[in-house]
Amino acid sequence: MEQIKENKMGHTPIFRLIISMSLPSMFSMLIQSLYNIIDSMFVAQICEDALTALSLAFPVQLLMISVAVGTGVGVNSLISRRLGEGRHDEASNAASHGLVLSFISWLPFALIGLFFTKPFFEAFSTNLAVVEMGCEYLSIVTVFSLGVFIQISFEKTLQATGNMIYPMISQLIGAITNIILDPIMIFGLFGFPELGVGGAAIATVIGQIFGMLFCVLIIYKKNHDVHITLKRFRFRGKIVKEIYQVGLPSIIMQSIASVLIGILNAILGTLSETAIAVLGAYYKLQSFIFMPVFGLTQGVMPVMGYNFGAKNKKRLIDTLKVGLLVAVAIMAFGTSIFMFVPDKLLMIFNASEEMLLIGMPALRIISLCFIPAAVGIMFSTLFQALGAGIYSLIISVMRQLIFILPAAYLLSKIGLNFVWYSFPIAEVFSFIASILLFRRVYRNSIKILG
Repeated sequence: MEQIKENKMGHTPIFRLIISMSLPSMFSMLIQSLYNIIDSMFVAQICEDALTALSLAFPVQLLMISVAVGTGVGVNSLISRRLGEGRHDEASNAASHGLVLSFISWLPFALIGLFFTKPFFEAFSTNLAVVEMGCEYLSIVTVFSLGVFIQISFEKTLQATGNMIYPMISQLIGAITNIILDPIMIFGLFGFPELGVGGAAIATVIGQIFGMLFCVLIIYKKNHDVHITLKRFRFRGKIVKEIYQVGLPSIIMQSIASVLIGILNAILGTLSETAIAVLGAYYKLQSFIFMPVFGLTQGVMPVMGYNFGAKNKKRLIDTLKVGLLVAVAIMAFGTSIFMFVPDKLLMIFNASEEMLLIGMPALRIISLCFIPAAVGIMFSTLFQALGAGIYSLIISVMRQLIFILPAAYLLSKIGLNFVWYSFPIAEVFSFIASILLFRRVYRNSIKILG
């Protein structure tokens, strides 16, 4: 079986190999992006203040998911390694630690939801309606977020055993549940009480809980290489350390976006609350463009890593070229949509005249960054595949913090419409940095391959 896998990586035509390996991940990523847009799409029908409230809450939700996924990545890595070594009991122990760490990771966010939502929203807005709706939404999705922490932990555990289908079904169950319940709970359909923003939050957590319950059913009713149990469980610092040696960098990389959006909200809040709603709408919309590219990287990375290990320079470079072409094609398609029909995109969120006035040029300007972003993302994937993860982290920090935030702050002094240019400016500089780092990696690690 192992030989078949090696032949597949080493001999299958690159384009066909990448597409076959990427499609499941791309589909899973698109399912995840549904969570980003569903609540906002329905809540926007209430009023623009409601959309602004959810836009302000988004960085906290993003941080929560970053912690859950990062911890899950660490658990996944440790389980995979222990299974590969034939140490099945230790793999099961790692999975059990993942469940316990889900509870521990959830607690800080539950405390935020109970005690800190009002100070958080008051730091960004003086609009009492935005603060009230934001507190209602965020308190529910944080206090009752245990479902998503356990769901993600179990999904990563299943993936570590080689099972990719059940995690995808779990995500699909959660997304479909959310889609069905959102209009019912927000607008009070079928005799259900009209709950507004609170209904959107409840629909979200119920979707997460349903996804979790499916994972629990699969974990405990199906046969797997790992068995999760808390009976005679002993919490071991060494295992936690091994989990977070891999998981912490992942948490940091994913949390960068949360920091970026939070600070951008603060900058935009000094100019227009409608601009915050526009930024929130943009991030929900762009996920449908960026998520397929991130799914593509999950198919590209193992092919790159295998051929680098096999010292096959031609297939390694060919994989990079095909990955770049597909990523650029996806981003070019996204750019054309944002350029030609920004009004149609914004009307998904029931945009007001002011939101259209601000949002249409915003989407057009920001979309200029899509194609250079594709190049940066694919080079970051190459760096990770070659074991140069620090370069990938450097590019991520440059793209999402170092260049964009100072540019946004300085451009905000000129006018609101100029702030959006900080996105393409950051991507151009990051693109240049990616090329320079690639040249260094090529010279030191790729050129010498056979």
